[in-house]
Amino acid sequence: MLRKLFSHTAIYGLAPYIPKIFGFVTLPIITRDLTSFDYGIAGLIGAYAGALSVFNTLGLRLVVVNAFYHYRSQFKWLWRQVYGFLSIWVWVFAILISTVFYFVIPEEAGDNTFLIIALNAIPLVFFGPVVMLGTTYYQLNQQPIQIAGRTVVFSLMTIALNIYLISVQKLGYMGWFWTDCIVGMLQNASFWYAVNVKLRITPIFNFKWRVIKRSLRVSLPVIPHYYATYLLNSSDRMVMDWVKMPTEQIGRYNLAANFGNYFNSVSMASGFAVGPMLNSNFKNGRDVEARNLLWVLQVAFFIGTFLFSLWSKEIFFFLIQNDVLRETYPLAIIIVMSYNYRPMYLGANAKLFFVEKTNVLWRVTFVAGVLNVFLNLVFIPLYGIIVAAVTTFICYMYMGYVGFFLDAHKLNNSVRYYPLAWLCGTIGLTALVYALVEIHPIFKLFVTFTVALIGLGFYKKFQTELNRS
Repeated sequence: MLRKLFSHTAIYGLAPYIPKIFGFVTLPIITRDLTSFDYGIAGLIGAYAGALSVFNTLGLRLVVVNAFYHYRSQFKWLWRQVYGFLSIWVWVFAILISTVFYFVIPEEAGDNTFLIIALNAIPLVFFGPVVMLGTTYYQLNQQPIQIAGRTVVFSLMTIALNIYLISVQKLGYMGWFWTDCIVGMLQNASFWYAVNVKLRITPIFNFKWRVIKRSLRVSLPVIPHYYATYLLNSSDRMVMDWVKMPTEQIGRYNLAANFGNYFNSVSMASGFAVGPMLNSNFKNGRDVEARNLLWVLQVAFFIGTFLFSLWSKEIFFFLIQNDVLRETYPLAIIIVMSYNYRPMYLGANAKLFFVEKTNVLWRVTFVAGVLNVFLNLVFIPLYGIIVAAVTTFICYMYMGYVGFFLDAHKLNNSVRYYPLAWLCGTIGLTALVYALVEIHPIFKLFVTFTVALIGLGFYKKFQTELNRS
């Protein structure tokens, strides 16, 4: 089961995020032709897009997932209803996001305003929710091979286009937008064929309003929950824009945050990979096995984030061919370590999703998002971009652990997760690695070897316990 967890995380769970991760490979080449200004423009647009993207599907993926488990004989009929509704809704969403972009794109990029809007909107209006439906179907059926081919092809295409458009054609930040549009169109097209032709999940445009209304009653309360996640990822750069920080400063922070985004991609991927396993365990009353899976995931996150942060100085100086940008590695350490919240967040809330007790989740996520915005508005003007990294860490820790103390969690979970112990471990490891990042590489090798041995010991221990259960 552990092999399945990690292999599925690597194969199909990462699929929606693999272009971001593979972008890591292009850094030594493209950073020669990029500036803090380019990262600033891309970061601002990405921040606003991320903050709005939750409205793309109105939280209906939750309904799609639950229909697969609760109505196995006719789940496709419900999926087709949702498909038809979202195919119409996406036009409203495209107008919304285009209007926001029009007003927030900085004056320095004014000549490209309408082109940026078009490149972001075209994949949305042409294909609607087809990628969401396709990836969800293959994820829930645990068929990673169906996604693996697309992952490889479109990731390599992303690398090639970024290098060509940024380093050969010298398009700067526009190279990213062109790449995202081209790859997005082709990826959507491949899923459109799979969903509509092979799986015969075609949209029902004459959908039943009672079905959609019932689905929205479940999904809409989740929007503040999902919105908060994007708010946590995006509000720092939006607040920097609101308080008129220079675009170059925003760009420096955005580069550091991009390394956090790579780990965010892994964290979201692990959620997709472990989700079917958790739901299967919940369905069969094996809550202890579900908890142990999340503990394994937590240890894996500790090891991955700690080792990256330990070597972040060397990684930045190797990958970033820009003397100003490569000095942002201390920011990246704090942001990367904040993503250790994810396994415990799943431990607090996955069961609530399964039993559709979603009306309390806003107290966890939305409050965290609002707190992050408030802290950034107060302290960024006083202390600069370092504050954004610290507030991200604080608010992710809140979001990851406060759910354990809700009555809804206590009523629907019968096993203990020991959240305070894991929280102390996250804070302690963050402080430790922030202190160790400046030591000599020889000592870092010794620390790396020690951490690897500890991780192997935990893996063997949990593997034995899972096999027994």
